[in-house]
Amino acid sequence: MQELMPPVSEHSNIFIKLWVWLRTNLFSSFFNTILTFLALYLLYLIIPPLFNWLFLDANWHEGTSRADCQADGACWTMIRARFGQFIYGFYPESERWRVNLVFILMALGIAAFIIKKIPGKTYTGLFLLVLFPFISFWLLYGWPYLPIVETRFWGGLMLNVIVGTIGIVASLPLGIFLALGRRSNLPVISMVCTFYIEFVRAVPLITVLFMSSVMLPLFLPEGVTFDKLLRAIIGIALFSAAYMAEVIRGGLQAIPRGQFEAAKSLGLNYWQTVCLIILPQALRLVIPGIVNTFISLFKDTTLVTQIGIFDLLGVIQAATRDANWAGLAIEGYVFTAFVFWIICFSMSRYSQYLEKKLNASSYKNNSD
Repeated sequence: MQELMPPVSEHSNIFIKLWVWLRTNLFSSFFNTILTFLALYLLYLIIPPLFNWLFLDANWHEGTSRADCQADGACWTMIRARFGQFIYGFYPESERWRVNLVFILMALGIAAFIIKKIPGKTYTGLFLLVLFPFISFWLLYGWPYLPIVETRFWGGLMLNVIVGTIGIVASLPLGIFLALGRRSNLPVISMVCTFYIEFVRAVPLITVLFMSSVMLPLFLPEGVTFDKLLRAIIGIALFSAAYMAEVIRGGLQAIPRGQFEAAKSLGLNYWQTVCLIILPQALRLVIPGIVNTFISLFKDTTLVTQIGIFDLLGVIQAATRDANWAGLAIEGYVFTAFVFWIICFSMSRYSQYLEKKLNASSYKNNSD
């Protein structure tokens, strides 16, 4: 029988779906309709002036002081004038190519590791975990064949990336061992790991940083010095490891007891069972929690400015205290927030992709 109604076009179908979505989510009742219009009115009051301040009325040209910002909008002239310092801190300009090379190697290594079509994931992982730390330290610090740049000259965004990356790489294995130790059948190991986790989680990170910066040198022998940046990195890594342990412990508890019994029936010992069967499943279950801890760790790197280490936020604050750029703290904080949002949002999106990929792979294996 020939249809009496004309076929619905693709554009009409999209319009119908949009109308259904609006009716369901925004105009489902009289009260929700009032809230929707109220929210739209608030957005109308906030977004246009903010957009004008950020872009249309902003100052984008070069300059040397706030007097060069004549427009009524944001003074991005300060960001342009201090951009090198915001990225590299007080690293010598003639040696900044070394920092750029480290960033390029890191970006290429991460891209080769996460892009599916690029082969050799095992070698890429070994490069990132084994060779890259030594290459990076040699390039950034120097010696031999390169001039030495002491860590007191490091700063800006490069310092946040260094502290965050080392903290992330170190906290994950430490958290795994702490989580396994807390669930150990040996009372001494379980008590020690439990005490460490609960004690660290009850102490603010800023306290740990102050202890590592101020108190730790008092307990060292006379004449023995310990680099301040290294002390901060160790403190952040140990602090984050306690939170990571609790996230991983949740994944371990979600694994059925039958997995252990099946592995034992196959003749696998404890470490074979944990490494080959338990941990891969547990880590897959807690990917969101792990990435959330990584994001929190990276944002917490800004606290190092409280112990005299000038990261991106510290350099921004120092720039706004300059008489030439006084009163431009908002522009500096907006720039810092944008940079951190880009990095944290990228980590979050990749974790979602990885979670979907692993879940799809697990579903495929189970269906087979």
